[in-house]
Amino acid sequence: MAENPHIQRKMHRTAFACVGLVVGMVGLAYASVPLYDLFCKVTGFGGTPIAVDSNGSQVLGRTISVRFDSNVAPGLNWRFAPETPEVKVRLGETTTVLYKVTNKGDKPTTGIATYNVQPDLAGTYFSKLECFCFTEQTLQPGETLESAVVFYVDPRLAEDRDVKDISSITLSYTYFPSKGGKPVAEVTSSTTPISQ
Repeated sequence: MAENPHIQRKMHRTAFACVGLVVGMVGLAYASVPLYDLFCKVTGFGGTPIAVDSNGSQVLGRTISVRFDSNVAPGLNWRFAPETPEVKVRLGETTTVLYKVTNKGDKPTTGIATYNVQPDLAGTYFSKLECFCFTEQTLQPGETLESAVVFYVDPRLAEDRDVKDISSITLSYTYFPSKGGKPVAEVTSSTTPISQ
């Protein structure tokens, strides 16, 4: 019994549409992490500081405290700390803070730093001009490296009703073991980052 050619075409179209939908969903699943990361970097969403090339902001008289948190994930025998735990900056003022990282182990190791800003909503206004984050660092046993983060807090923060009253921002870095430019999650007996 032969099927109607019209019904057969409809079935083929439906099958192709279903296959296309599955392929599209799989592609979107693979692209979602890089797209989300790009979205966060562009908008400051989720406490992600915005990377900028220059500071054209007007410096205001209002000050805000910026705290620096440094952590080392399990699996990386490094000591990591800022030169100062906190600075007071004026909105729009370019500021440089140095960090030191030392390999305390007996073999060369490679790490990569990730970061975020708290409170999350302040990430939109925390602008980095220079940063050591997302750059692989290989340290020899006992080697110490000094790195800088150069930033400013955008004066527009004072106009945003959601964050205009905050008095401090925390910039938090965590060094992870890395391979091929990507953090490597290592499971050890301790799962809590070591604060230095």
